[in-house]
Amino acid sequence: MTTAPSGDAPAHESDSRIFRVRAFWLLFIIRCASMMSYQMIGVVVGWQIYDLTESAMALGLIGLVQLTPSIFFTLLSGEIADRFDRRIVVRCSYAIQTGVTIGLIGLTLIPHPPVSAFYVLLFCNALARTFEGPSLQSLLPSLVPTSILSRAIAAYSSSTRMATLLGPSVGGVIYAFGVITDYTCCLVLMAIAMTTSFLLPPPAARTSARAKMTWTSMSAGVKYIWGNSLLFSAISLDLLATFFGGMTALLPIFARDILETGPWGLGILRSSPAVGALLMSAVLSRFPVTRSAGYVILGGAAVYALGSILFALSHIFLLSVFFLFFVGAGDTISQVNRKTLMQIMTPNHVLGRVTAVNSLSTTIGNQLGQFESGVTAAWFGAMGSVVFGGVSVLLIVGIWAWRYPELRRIERADSVGLIPDSP
Repeated sequence: MTTAPSGDAPAHESDSRIFRVRAFWLLFIIRCASMMSYQMIGVVVGWQIYDLTESAMALGLIGLVQLTPSIFFTLLSGEIADRFDRRIVVRCSYAIQTGVTIGLIGLTLIPHPPVSAFYVLLFCNALARTFEGPSLQSLLPSLVPTSILSRAIAAYSSSTRMATLLGPSVGGVIYAFGVITDYTCCLVLMAIAMTTSFLLPPPAARTSARAKMTWTSMSAGVKYIWGNSLLFSAISLDLLATFFGGMTALLPIFARDILETGPWGLGILRSSPAVGALLMSAVLSRFPVTRSAGYVILGGAAVYALGSILFALSHIFLLSVFFLFFVGAGDTISQVNRKTLMQIMTPNHVLGRVTAVNSLSTTIGNQLGQFESGVTAAWFGAMGSVVFGGVSVLLIVGIWAWRYPELRRIERADSVGLIPDSP
C-alpha cells in the first residue's frame, strides 16, 4: 500500500482541501496543458490526413503508429519511473513533444506534405508520451494522503477530461484561422507544462537501491498484475472495452460524411465524451463510491458501450453529442475506481512499473482500437463498426462479471473490501 505523503499534503488534510495542496495543483496544471496540446494535435492531424487520403484505413493507421512505441518501451518506461527522478523524465518527454509540434508546423508549410511524415512525427510524439505517463501518474500518491486518494484520483482525472473537452473544441475552432495557429497554441501549452514541471517539489526518497536494470526488474509490474486477480480482471476489462468500443479514429468520417459538419464539428464530437467525463469526475471527487464498487466498474463499462451504440445510430448532430456524454461518463465511472484499486494495492517501489503496464493496456486499447475501427469501418462502414464494437463490449462485461466474481464483489476500491458471497 502506498504511504501517506509528507510536506505539501499532511495526513490531516480534509477532503475539501485537495486543491489547496500546492504540488497537486501544479500536477493538475501540467496534465491539463500537456493533454490539451495532445488533443489539439489529434484533431488537426486527423483532419489533415483525412483531407489528404479520404481513407478510413489511413485514420486507423494513426492508432497503430502511436501504439508501436508503447509495445516496445512501456516496461522500460516503468523501470525508469521507479529508478530516476520522475520530474526529469517528464521534462525530457515534453522537450521531445515540443520538437514534434515544430516538425508538424514545418510539414504544414509544405504544399503537398507526405502522409508518411505525419506518421513519423506521431510515432515520436507517442514515444515521448510513453515515458511521460508512468512518471507523471506515479507522482500522484506522493502528493496526497491515502485517506483521500480516491477523491484525488477523481480530481486528477478531471484534468485529463478538461483537456479532452477544451483541446478538440479549441483546436477545431482555431482551425478556421489556419493550421499554423493551432500548432502555435500547442507550443504555448507545452511551454506551460514544461515550466510548471520545474516548480514541482522533490519526490519522496527512494527506498530501493539502484540495482542493475534487468528484464526481471522491468517485468516486475507485469508479474505483480498477473499474480493479482483483482488488478488483472479490472485492467483487462478496460483493455478490451477500449479496444472494441473506441471510435475516435472514425470521428472525422462521422463529422464530415454522416453529420455533415466541418473541423469545428469534429472538435465538438471529440470533446463531447469529456463533458460527460468531467461532470462524472466532479461527482466522484465529491461523492466517491463507498459500496458495490465492483458492480460500478462493470456498470460503467456497460454505459460506455450503450452510449457508443446510440451515437452510431444517430444522424442528428446534437443527439450524437448527447450520446457521447454518456460514453465519457461511463468510462470515467469505471476508470476512477479501477485506478484507485491499482494505487491502493500496489507498493510504491513497484508503482511506476505497474502504472506503466496499466498505461500500456490503455494505450493498446485506445490506439489498436483505432486501427480495429479503421479495419471494421472498411468492412461494415463507420456506423457498423461502432455498433459492432459497442455490442462486443456489452458481451465482454457479461463474461467478466461471470468469470471474475472477485471483481464483481469489490465493496470499496479505496480499501479493497469484498462483498460476501450470496448464500
